[in-house]
Amino acid sequence: MQHTVDFKECLKDSPKFRASLEDAENDIEALEGRLDKLVKQCNLMIDAGKTFSTASSGFVLGVRDLANYFGTDALVSASLNRFAHSMSEMLKYLNILMDQAQRSVSKNLNSFIRVDIRKVKDTKKLFEKISDDMDSALVRNSQAQKSKVQECEDANNALTAMRSCFAHTSLDYVFQINVLNSKKRFDILDTMLSFMHAQNTFFHQGHDLFQDLESTYMKDIAGQVEELSSKAKVEMKEMEERHTLVQQKQWMTFVQTRVVKFLMCHVWSS
Repeated sequence: MQHTVDFKECLKDSPKFRASLEDAENDIEALEGRLDKLVKQCNLMIDAGKTFSTASSGFVLGVRDLANYFGTDALVSASLNRFAHSMSEMLKYLNILMDQAQRSVSKNLNSFIRVDIRKVKDTKKLFEKISDDMDSALVRNSQAQKSKVQECEDANNALTAMRSCFAHTSLDYVFQINVLNSKKRFDILDTMLSFMHAQNTFFHQGHDLFQDLESTYMKDIAGQVEELSSKAKVEMKEMEERHTLVQQKQWMTFVQTRVVKFLMCHVWSS
């Protein structure tokens, strides 16, 4: 929400001016709170991204190490290394995205808080001090004894000087508020637009990388994996049959041995 303050009302120091000034100040406080929260959330996202990147890098190293284990198996070794390379490329894109978040969101919005909003707040402090001095000058002028010409003249001169100072300070304060209200729209939208471009690039890069990988390499590997799976099933069945045959032979041998022993015992006993 935009709260502009009228320059003419500012010079009058009217109740309308004070009310609009309070609305604008509350609005700036609300904006600062939301921006500060967003910057903290952005930093949490960046930290989480870095943690994910570090863990994923370890995973990629594990895949490469597994590829080395299959060093004599060209298909498995080459495939694992290719997958590890693709994941490594995606991590590079992610790191770039987190860097963009740092520079376009966290840094820019933090700068808006620390520089632009801080400038308005510093001017507010000066305005409040001049306002208090103006009130004091009004009180001194009203309390000056008319019988004391010099005292009245000094009080009136001080009041005139304070009115001029108050007018300049008020105008500057209102100017700073209105500039901030105008600038916040551009800065915040431009900052988020920059980050959205970075996200768009990140997902396009990932899409292009995996589209190339999926349309050619992964489909070919999937076919070979299916073939390997079929061969493995055939080999497993053959091994099961051999295993069963060996078991049968062992059982026959066992039975024959027991029969022979039985017959020999029977003969000896006769």
